[in-house]
Amino acid sequence: MKTTFYSNGKLLITGEYLVLDGARAFALPTKFGQNLIVKKGQNQEIIWKSYNFDDQLWFEDIISFSEIINNVEAKIETVKTTLITILHEAYLLNPDFINKAEGYEISTHLTFPKNWGLGTSSTLLNNIAQWTKIDAFILLKNSFGGSGYDIACAQNSSPIIYRLNNGKPEVQIVNFNPDCIENLYFVYLNKKQDSKTAIASYYKKRNNLDLVIPAIDAISESILRQTDLGTFSFQLEKHELLMSEVLEMQPVKAALFPDFKGILKSLGAWGGDFVLAVSEENPMAYFSSKGYETIIPYHEMIK
Repeated sequence: MKTTFYSNGKLLITGEYLVLDGARAFALPTKFGQNLIVKKGQNQEIIWKSYNFDDQLWFEDIISFSEIINNVEAKIETVKTTLITILHEAYLLNPDFINKAEGYEISTHLTFPKNWGLGTSSTLLNNIAQWTKIDAFILLKNSFGGSGYDIACAQNSSPIIYRLNNGKPEVQIVNFNPDCIENLYFVYLNKKQDSKTAIASYYKKRNNLDLVIPAIDAISESILRQTDLGTFSFQLEKHELLMSEVLEMQPVKAALFPDFKGILKSLGAWGGDFVLAVSEENPMAYFSSKGYETIIPYHEMIK
């Protein structure tokens, strides 16, 4: 007998970084995600296997229950030690999944390439939380840290507005079907961004948040109300310029695609993963000519 859990991937359209400080962020759960399959095992251990989207095994190891319970601090961070940390925090929240079990055979299966940055970690965390019957937001806080918008996407199948209110997650399901939806494309920048490093850099640079956060909140609300191509593009461009000042970084269009005839919006951590392209014409030939082959129309990416 086996039990399967599934979580959605994520894309953060507005409020990147600032969501950590209470900004209202607009995020989209993706059609892509990850499942976790649990079977009964033995020997007080977990036989763990992780598969990429193409069914290629990318991680395999055995984790003993004693390693999970004791969580001995590792000198070098590896996939196994990271897993042990997550499972240890889950154990502290609900020890029954260890104390009342003989063992497990677990496999995880991504439906997207794991270098895409759509939430390999967040979908894993949410799946583990479902399996162990604990709060995924608390598990995130006690392990990786972060705003939690990705956990909210993992748990929902509709667009959301997400914010931290005094550190507590608030999720609002919203309708998003702009007139310009056929003009929206997601472009992979051939590079996975390290979220931890990006967040650490943000914390060193952030300033004038009392002025910037209300402006970003207004943009998040505007793109839900005003959905024509011109207004949508204007609001995204304004968002890029505001965040460029906060992060002291060039917007992605200026840095990589200055001749692009349209709007480009960084998503999540700047400098990698996906960007949102807004274009009156199909931009696939343009990006392909620049060496960027992964261009996904909105309806192929988003639920």
